[in-house]
Amino acid sequence: MDPHAFRAATAADVPALVALVTSAYRGDASRQGWTTEADLLDGNRIDPDVLRHDIERPRSRVVLLERGAALLACAHVAEAAGAGYFGMFAVRPDAQGSGIGRIVLAECERIVHEDWGLSSMRMTVIDVREELIAWYLRRGYRRTGILSPFPYGDERFGIPRRDDLRFEVLEKPLAGVPA
Repeated sequence: MDPHAFRAATAADVPALVALVTSAYRGDASRQGWTTEADLLDGNRIDPDVLRHDIERPRSRVVLLERGAALLACAHVAEAAGAGYFGMFAVRPDAQGSGIGRIVLAECERIVHEDWGLSSMRMTVIDVREELIAWYLRRGYRRTGILSPFPYGDERFGIPRRDDLRFEVLEKPLAGVPA
C-alpha cells in the first residue's frame, strides 16, 4: 500500500494549508527548504478567503498529499482559459528534495488531462526564481516569454522586499501524460 494518499481539500483544511504554504515560502522556517521567497517577500503567501473560494469553485481543486495524518504537500489546479492552471504549490520544508514535489505535480497534471480533458498546464512563477524555473523546465515546462506585473500594493500576495518582481508564464503540453 502506498504510504502517501491524495485527497481534495475542504474548507476545514484552510488553517493547515495556510500554515503549510507559509512555512514553505515565508520567514525563517522556509529557509530549511529550497523554495523560500523570504528574501523576496514578507507577509502572506496565501489569503484564507482566496483559498476557500478556490476550494469551493467549480473546475478547481486544492490537492493534498498526506502520509497518515501528516500534510506533506499541496497544490491548486483549476481550469483557466481552456488550460489547466497550477499554483499554490508547497512542500513541507523538511520534506523538500525527497521527490514529493514531482509526485504532486504529476498528480495535478493527471487531474487536468484525464479528469478534465485539458491538453496543457500553465503557471506563473516570479521570474527572478531561476532555480525554481529550472526545476519546472526539467519537468517539461517551457518559458513562454509572457510576463505580467507583480500585484504591488495587494498584501494578500505578500509584501515585496524589492521593486523588480514580475511573473512569467510557464506552459507544458499534456498530450504525453499517460491517460
